[in-house]
Amino acid sequence: MRWRTMMLAAVAIVPVIGISFDPAAAQVTRIQITKVDPFALGMRFGDVGAYERVIGIVKGELDPGDPRNAGIIGLAQAPKNARGRVEYDADLFLLRPVDPAKGSGKLLFEVLNRGNKLMLHMLLQVPPLPAGNTNDPKLPYDAGDGLLFRLGYTMAWAGWDANAPRNNDGMVARLPVLKDVTRMIREEFIPGARGPVQERLRLSFPAAGTEQPEARLTIRVAEGEPPRDVPRQGFRFSDDRTVELLLTDPAPKAGIIYDLTYRATNPIVGGIGFAIQRDVVAFLRANQPDPAGTANPAGGRITHAIGFGISQSGRFLRDFLQGGFNQSLAGKKVFDGVLVHTAGIGGVFLNELFARPFATRTQLQDHWMPENRFPFSAARARDPVSGKEASTLRGDGFDPLLIETNTSTEYWQKGASLLSTDPEGKQDLELPPTTRMFLIAGTQHGGRAGTADAPGNCVNPRNPHSAAPALRALLAALDQWMTDGTAPPESRVPRIADGTLVPVDLLNFPPIPGLVIARAANPVDVEGDWVKPDPKPSPYVVLVPAVHRDGNENSGIRLPDIAVPTATYTGWNLYAPPFAPGALCDRDGSRSGFATTDTASIPGDPRPSLRSRYGDKRNYIGRLSAAAREMVRERLLLEEDVAAYIAAAKLIPEF
Repeated sequence: MRWRTMMLAAVAIVPVIGISFDPAAAQVTRIQITKVDPFALGMRFGDVGAYERVIGIVKGELDPGDPRNAGIIGLAQAPKNARGRVEYDADLFLLRPVDPAKGSGKLLFEVLNRGNKLMLHMLLQVPPLPAGNTNDPKLPYDAGDGLLFRLGYTMAWAGWDANAPRNNDGMVARLPVLKDVTRMIREEFIPGARGPVQERLRLSFPAAGTEQPEARLTIRVAEGEPPRDVPRQGFRFSDDRTVELLLTDPAPKAGIIYDLTYRATNPIVGGIGFAIQRDVVAFLRANQPDPAGTANPAGGRITHAIGFGISQSGRFLRDFLQGGFNQSLAGKKVFDGVLVHTAGIGGVFLNELFARPFATRTQLQDHWMPENRFPFSAARARDPVSGKEASTLRGDGFDPLLIETNTSTEYWQKGASLLSTDPEGKQDLELPPTTRMFLIAGTQHGGRAGTADAPGNCVNPRNPHSAAPALRALLAALDQWMTDGTAPPESRVPRIADGTLVPVDLLNFPPIPGLVIARAANPVDVEGDWVKPDPKPSPYVVLVPAVHRDGNENSGIRLPDIAVPTATYTGWNLYAPPFAPGALCDRDGSRSGFATTDTASIPGDPRPSLRSRYGDKRNYIGRLSAAAREMVRERLLLEEDVAAYIAAAKLIPEF
């Protein structure tokens, strides 16, 4: 994370006007296309027509002496070619109109999430197939309702993470390794949290030897509980990437937090991932062939580019912007607009030796891995720890138009209130005019079409509500904003001033029978040494959205089925035993349906029944339709998405 400070200094010394760039220094050196084939069996999308898939490899090199690369930790020490450059290559995938002249001339570039493409199934509202492969879109099913194709976007992805999973066509980058560099690092494992309970721990980096008498393994049941050392004979390195647990008391089981400190070696220069995304997008926009004469795979002139990221890749984009990577080597903006979804206030733990970009900080898991460091907001604020004033935007002329959206979960798990309040949670901040922020109320972190409501390892049923309709409308608004200057809807976030943003202990959540209620949000701590955490009191104050008497939030974008609800939808859930009691369950929400009639209500449920609220199903559909029409007028819902809400409402039983 040190690159944030380094890049602020490094890029600031680069003059924007009058720079002369050597064409030989172009970072993309070669495009190798391995496949071009029809998308969706040649299906046509309105006036744009058919699309095709372009699959290949992008090769590039970075000049360690270029100030725009100066913040990449380890780049200067990486192996270099005869030109003194550091080489990389990455997977490349595009979906482009067969006839470029019929496209919009706009690039929609998604930053991959752990090697995965999430954008198509989110924005096209495609429910996941039980055995589907979202990383290899090629069938009509993968086109969903076709929105992005009908709008004529050229869509692209490029690998950036060397450790992303390669199974199911996951996309990766191949990055240089610093051989024989070693240090003590810490990794955390929680069996049963996001994977099966097992007795073998897979290490992120090779161990520098399998003896490791200095290695330490501790266990604890809950975050904040004092760790207990496991005797050295209780674990062993079976090879340089695997630690085997030899415990019988306690035997490995779900919910135990294992912290392993060991000497690792051969780190990857992970920060190159930021430069790959910068240089690939700049190359696709340039409408020029690569130095070897291979045609630009964008297939035509690109006039604008939008960056899109969900969760990890949204956090990537926040760091990308703050690190100065939205300035290309030609002194131009990389992205004209950026849409970040469910990133909270976090960055990605990438630009550091032995970084773990796949780790994400929650109340229980990876709690002390670097993610949340001041500044948090696009609005300028003062840090009570350092005394510095800063913003996540640079104000250097290369900031894009920015829309940040979060679900309810990010307010509970990812400190999202600090996007729009001062760090001490005392007052609302005034966001810059080039930024919009939205809470998508009543939605959990991963909410999209087809989200399951089974509890899984949570205690309450999970929240199946989809954020996709709001994202679709906001993408359209961002496109118009960057194209012709039409401003999008004003920000919609809970605020201190109007009482819609409150401390958790003042949240007046109704006592709903059968629903276990969360009593604490994940705090934002002062981050320090991630290998040897030293918890200290934090001045950063996390607030959460206030709720109506039925437990639904009363601020943000309230999509039609939240504005006219049939259930209580939350952004929090709690782990079920054997996990620590009261711990927030990963990034899941909860759902609890209303009774159909008062006589069907569970004793003690304070929420009015559907019949008490709406009279009958016909009136309910009328109110839902009116709410949807109002959202269309406010440009927070697309006209074409209204019918889906009405169709879903018609399927509920009569009441």
